[in-house]
Amino acid sequence: MGQPCPIGAEASACEGFCGSGVSTCENGYWSECQVPKVDVPCTGVCGAGVETCENGVMSACVIPPAQRDCNSVCGAGHETCVNGEWGACDAPSPKPVLRTTVRDMHKTQTDFEARRNPNQLDLGMVEPLLGPDRTPIYAGKPSTPSTPGGKAGFDVWYHDTPGVNLTTSKNLQLTEDPNKPGTFSFEDRTFFPIDDELFGNEGFLNNFHFTLETHTAFIYRGGEVFTFAGDDDVWVFIADQLVIDLGGLHTIRTASVNLNDVREKLGLIVGQRYPLDLFYAERHTFGSNFIVNTTISDVGSCE
Repeated sequence: MGQPCPIGAEASACEGFCGSGVSTCENGYWSECQVPKVDVPCTGVCGAGVETCENGVMSACVIPPAQRDCNSVCGAGHETCVNGEWGACDAPSPKPVLRTTVRDMHKTQTDFEARRNPNQLDLGMVEPLLGPDRTPIYAGKPSTPSTPGGKAGFDVWYHDTPGVNLTTSKNLQLTEDPNKPGTFSFEDRTFFPIDDELFGNEGFLNNFHFTLETHTAFIYRGGEVFTFAGDDDVWVFIADQLVIDLGGLHTIRTASVNLNDVREKLGLIVGQRYPLDLFYAERHTFGSNFIVNTTISDVGSCE
């Protein structure tokens, strides 16, 4: 029961939890303050909305579904925010295909079928920054243990050179791991993509003497991992900076990079697009392994 009200009084202004209202005189006492329903602006993850105050109780912020633009390497799309969470981007996804350029070398080419120290990495063979033509820059001064040909010998690895190499294109199909959704892989333990092609096998059972390169791009979303295992040389550049160095004549070696660990070094910003460039060389008999595992979902081709 409220406070007594004067004889003849009918209503009086009052203040309640939800704002200004009216109290009425009923049977000699003031009623509880009656405040109309009030809508109050609010904001949340999904944008602007409304909180409703009614009967002294404030509701949660109600925000209508919102959309914002987003992009994949293959085009534009939208993300939708519902119940305080942004959904996945519906931009077109690329096909998980690495489009590669393969160059065949003669077995007599400098640095190929050379004497080697088995299972010997030759680190620091290339500069930490990718060259302006998007190929590695040789860093031997003047050579390295596995590249006696020095700069001149190395420069033909990833450049078309008449009389020295022949070039073709190969597509490497990545597949999604059914046990690890979002993980894509290519694995070939007998990786000889140009057997009986170009210069041919030159007396071997397989064509062992070739280089390979692939160039793609991806949207950095945070937490992506790229892993490579293979023999011989492998270099991976992200944002034009070297992140995997497995140079040298060696048996199968594995290296991995978690982009969160190198985010500051590479200057990565979530939502931005960055290039990924991979270079490989098979320089010596007898095995050839090429294995890629990655959670970079848009690595590949839009065609």
